[in-house]
Amino acid sequence: MTPDERTVRRADLLAAAAAALLVAVAAAVGTVIQHTNGSLHVNWPPLYASWFPHLGPGTPAALAVAAAVIACGPPLAARLTWRALVPATWAAALAWTLSLALIDGWQTGVAGRLTTKYEYLTVIRRFDDLGPALRDFTTHILNNAPDNWPAHVAGHPPAAVLTFVGLDRIGLGGGAWAGIWCLTLGTSAVAAVLIALRALTDEATARRAAPFLVLAPAAVWVGTSADGYFAAVAAWALTLLALAATRSGPSRVPAALSAGLLFGLTCYLSYGLTLIAVIAAAVLLITRTARPLLPALAGTLAVATAFTLAGFNWWEGYRLLVERYYQGAASVRPYAYWVWGNLACTVLITGLATAAGLRHTLAAAPAALRPLRPSRATEDTPPGPRSKIPPGFRFRPVSPSVSASDRLVLLVVAALAALLIADLSGMSKAETERIWLPFALWLLPATALLPTSRHRHWLTAQAVMALLVNHLLYTGW
Repeated sequence: MTPDERTVRRADLLAAAAAALLVAVAAAVGTVIQHTNGSLHVNWPPLYASWFPHLGPGTPAALAVAAAVIACGPPLAARLTWRALVPATWAAALAWTLSLALIDGWQTGVAGRLTTKYEYLTVIRRFDDLGPALRDFTTHILNNAPDNWPAHVAGHPPAAVLTFVGLDRIGLGGGAWAGIWCLTLGTSAVAAVLIALRALTDEATARRAAPFLVLAPAAVWVGTSADGYFAAVAAWALTLLALAATRSGPSRVPAALSAGLLFGLTCYLSYGLTLIAVIAAAVLLITRTARPLLPALAGTLAVATAFTLAGFNWWEGYRLLVERYYQGAASVRPYAYWVWGNLACTVLITGLATAAGLRHTLAAAPAALRPLRPSRATEDTPPGPRSKIPPGFRFRPVSPSVSASDRLVLLVVAALAALLIADLSGMSKAETERIWLPFALWLLPATALLPTSRHRHWLTAQAVMALLVNHLLYTGW
């Protein structure tokens, strides 16, 4: 090992140690606060979970999947054809996520998760008459409203609950089918990110990231909450936008329109996922094109128009959600703790390997972001006569000569920015291990920046974290 390699290894380990320390401090401080006044409203801070060491029927499968991905994942990701790699990665992610869920058993870990008093399946019958249910949706959001919605229904636009109403209408009702839906769709996000990475960076980068996408600790929550499904819809929206921006020919417009439709659906699945627009903007900056923008906006507008004509006012729903939010635990949960405690949750869903990858990302960010900064105009690039850019300045878009690693850095920085905006907003106090899945998913590709000689070590760290969380705690989602 060369001195430079030892320096990189040491720095990566320090970054991982700092992330682990953040989790330990958040757990220690949070436990003291919770035992003192109960204001955190979580049993095992910073997670919404309880201490519950246990084994389950999924334990052998989870250990086997982890061992197989650690041993065979990197070489297979390098050797498989691309057409085989994408479905293989999805299948491996599904196996990993399902085995983790089954540690708690089929009923507790899968079939019963979306049937509790807070969840969507408890109100399916109230949507038998769809028109009035949508028109009156906002009248049931507040805690003091008549027949108020349970927490998760009130906290999301109606597309979230309508998903499960739709499953029920086609004969796939009940918690088992809802759990299978979230598992299958949620893990498809791995395939979406893989395709997007290839389009926005290069195939080698996507291949390096593939095993880390599979063994993400986020799988603990992807398989047990509807937020995994939301993350997948948002991921496919961004992937289709990336394809529309990087491809030529007749498929470009349908891809952009489909991206817009899915982005519109994303906004009607969760209010906070409008921040996915930050990552979408990065996609357009990386690809140096605005061509997909109009058809994408048309698709988004079509979804918004459909819900508006059906009687649901998104802005009114959001206004009432904020009021409902502060009618509950958020009114006492201390912002001063959660503004950094949430980041500890992010470590737990993305893993120590991602923390090390983010060190590489932040170190490379100044150089990668330099092409986006305004600079003094030069004689060979004067502003056009009709340019709205102030005289003496020009905007330098990302050059096609920018390396794949720099393009990856731009994508990860955008995801980190979206997550930090959500954090600072104060609308995500606790439970971000599930709420932030759509953002955290795009932090995972930072692992592609890690030295390939250490990939198996970092994959082991990812797997161990997920296994410890699922075997030592009973997660609320």
